[in-house]
Amino acid sequence: MSLYLDTSCLLKILFPEPETRRVMDLIAAEEHVVVSSLARVEALVQVHARVAGGLLTRAAARALMRRLDDLLREDPYDLMRIPPESVDIAEEHVRRLQPDAHCPTLDRLHLGVMHALQVTRLLTNDRAQARAAHALGFSSIFPR
Repeated sequence: MSLYLDTSCLLKILFPEPETRRVMDLIAAEEHVVVSSLARVEALVQVHARVAGGLLTRAAARALMRRLDDLLREDPYDLMRIPPESVDIAEEHVRRLQPDAHCPTLDRLHLGVMHALQVTRLLTNDRAQARAAHALGFSSIFPR
């Protein structure tokens, strides 16, 4: 059974935080970890933001981007393109107006991607996204 890696946990691999070890352990226990092209571009944007904010040099950012590319070519990671129907699915989810299923747009798009890819398990560090995932019948793993 596949696990979808949300950007909130993907970033913990690039930028060590208290939950990094737990995220790494959870991923290591999986046979198949789906990372969408949406998560990859979000991670790249966060690297760029650190350059723009003066927290990283361009050289360090390029090294992190190469590290991300190399990582996503390793097992158990499977980099998958966003299915074209993901936005429509995300919109359909929102139109249900479930009070316990609200989350920001990018998190909602990740849930649409999960639905389109038929992945029902989510590794996230975002509580609102986890609540929305549960409302949709997905299970969530929280590394905290």
